[in-house]
Amino acid sequence: MTGPKLNEANRVAGSKSGSRASAKYHRSSASKVRVVLNLVRNQNVRAADEILQFTDREAARVVRKVLASAVANAVTNDNLDADDLFIKACFADEGPTLKRFRPRAKGRAGKIMKRTCHITVIVDRMSDDALAVREAKTMAKGVPTSNRRARVAASRKAEPAAETAVDETEIVVDDQVVDTTTTEEAGN
Repeated sequence: MTGPKLNEANRVAGSKSGSRASAKYHRSSASKVRVVLNLVRNQNVRAADEILQFTDREAARVVRKVLASAVANAVTNDNLDADDLFIKACFADEGPTLKRFRPRAKGRAGKIMKRTCHITVIVDRMSDDALAVREAKTMAKGVPTSNRRARVAASRKAEPAAETAVDETEIVVDDQVVDTTTTEEAGN
């Protein structure tokens, strides 16, 4: 058995090492999944999702689901912003092997090993230095911040209260609004 992975000793002692999600007993060999995990290790969550979306391997579909689950855990349980997360660690351990046999010539049997694996993805918040570098890059491009909340807030402030050429009429019966219709004013 190998040693603890990614500060699990510290995790037992009580320090937080990120939000995790895992898929157990996935019917694929660990070596096939590790190829996909190597593509996204240490990437930010948005870039990793794009990489997994366009990777032509069956394991990429499962790893993408596990990544989405880890991000949801971080947002829900740890109140982190999804745009500030990166993949701190990801690994695939071997699960139990299902042993099957196929009849061969002269009464013999050939062994078939059907492998399983446990996929684990751990996400954590980027360091303040990495966030500052990312913000500097986005500002240099002239693109507003990548933080969705900040973009939405900025767009709401920037929206002018434009007058529209729509007249709203309401039909009121017994002090209750029954129907609201909108008609455009005739500009002829």
